[in-house]
Amino acid sequence: MSLARTVMERCQELAECSEEEGMITRPIASEAMRRAQALVTGWMEAAGMAVTPDNIGNLRARYPGDGDAVMLLGSHIDSARDAGKYDGPLGVLTAIAAVQHLRDQGRRLPFAIEVLAFADEEGLRFPTTYLGSKVVAGMFNPRDLELTDARGVSLRSAIESFGGNPDRIAEDRWRGSRPIGYCEVHIEQGPVLEQRGAALGVVRGIAGQNRYLLTFRGEAGHAGTVPMNRRRDALVAASEFVVAVEREARAHDGLVATVGRIEVRPGAPNVIPREVELTLDVRHAEDARRAGVAERILEHANQIANQRGMDLAVELVSENVAVPCSPKIVSQLAKAVGDPVIMVTSGAGHDAVTMSTITEVGMLFVRCKGGISHSPLESVEEEDVQAAIDVLNRFLELAAQA
Repeated sequence: MSLARTVMERCQELAECSEEEGMITRPIASEAMRRAQALVTGWMEAAGMAVTPDNIGNLRARYPGDGDAVMLLGSHIDSARDAGKYDGPLGVLTAIAAVQHLRDQGRRLPFAIEVLAFADEEGLRFPTTYLGSKVVAGMFNPRDLELTDARGVSLRSAIESFGGNPDRIAEDRWRGSRPIGYCEVHIEQGPVLEQRGAALGVVRGIAGQNRYLLTFRGEAGHAGTVPMNRRRDALVAASEFVVAVEREARAHDGLVATVGRIEVRPGAPNVIPREVELTLDVRHAEDARRAGVAERILEHANQIANQRGMDLAVELVSENVAVPCSPKIVSQLAKAVGDPVIMVTSGAGHDAVTMSTITEVGMLFVRCKGGISHSPLESVEEEDVQAAIDVLNRFLELAAQA
C-alpha cells in the first residue's frame, strides 16, 4: 500500500473520533481526542518514533538523527465543529509518512525529526486559539486555565480529567537548542491551487488576525406590546453591525472580515432581544491595514450602539501579527516542488504562527476541492497527498545538505 493511501485511510479513521454523531467534532481534552491520540500514538510508534504526551495534551514524537539538531514537523488533530477530515490531521499524518519513509530505508538524517500533533488549534471548546502550539512555544498564559467551556468546565479541570497537570504546563515549552525549523503541510483552504491546476503550493506568509467578542445590550420587552419606536432591540443593532462589517471589508482588497457566531438572549419568540453577543474576525497580510480597518469596524459598532441607545462591550480575544515564512525554508520547499512553483499567502491562521516565535517556519499547501474547508465537504486527492509526501521527503534531504 502506498504511503498516500495509508494517510487517506488514517484520515478516515480519525474522522470517526468525534463527540457528535454524524459529524466530525473533536475538541481538546475530550473522549474523541483521547481516541484520536491513541490512534496517532500507535502510528507514530510504528514509524520508529518515541512518543511523549505533554500536559496540555500535545503528542510529541521523536525520530532520532545522527546529530543534536532537530527539525520540527506537524499540525493539529483537533477540529472545528462539523469539520472535514483533512484540516490539521493531514499535516500530522504526512509528517508521520515522511518519517516512515526514512525508517523503511533504514536511514537517519544529520538531525532528529520531531513530529508534533497539537491538541488545540481551532479554539473550539475554549475561547482562545493555538493552545497546543502556545505551550511548545512558551507562550501559554496561565490565566487561560480559568477559561470555561459551554458547560462551565474550566480548562484547568479539563486538563486534569485528561491526565495532564496544569501546574506543570510551563515545563513543556521547548527547552532544547533552537530547532532548525518547523514545516507544516496543510490543505490550502482556498481555491487558488485548484484554479491554477497545481497540486501543491509554497506559502510565503500567513495573514495577521484580530478576533473580538462584542456584546450589544438593549432592553427586553413583550414582542406584542412594546411599540416599534420605543424598542431597544439588541438583535436589530447587531444585524446592522453585520452589514457594516461586510461593507467595510469589501472596500479593502485582500482583507476579510467575518461575524461567525451570534448568541441572542433571552432567545424567546415573544421577547424582544435584550442582549446579543457576537464574534468578529478580521484578517489581512499587512498588519497596519488590518489594524486600521478593525478600528473602523469597531467605530461602526459604537455608532450603532449610540444611535440606538444601547451599551456595547468589546473584548479583544486574540491578535496575531502577520507571519512571513522563512526565506530559507520557502526556497527549500520550492526546490523540492520543482518548476512551476505556485506561491501563495495563507489567509487562515496555523500553528506555524506561534511556532515562528521559536524557529523559522514554512508551510506546504495541498490542493483541496473547491477550496472548501471547515466543512464535511473537505476533499483532497490521493495523488496530491503522495506529491506532498514526496516533497516533504525532498525538503528533508535538502535541509540535511544545508
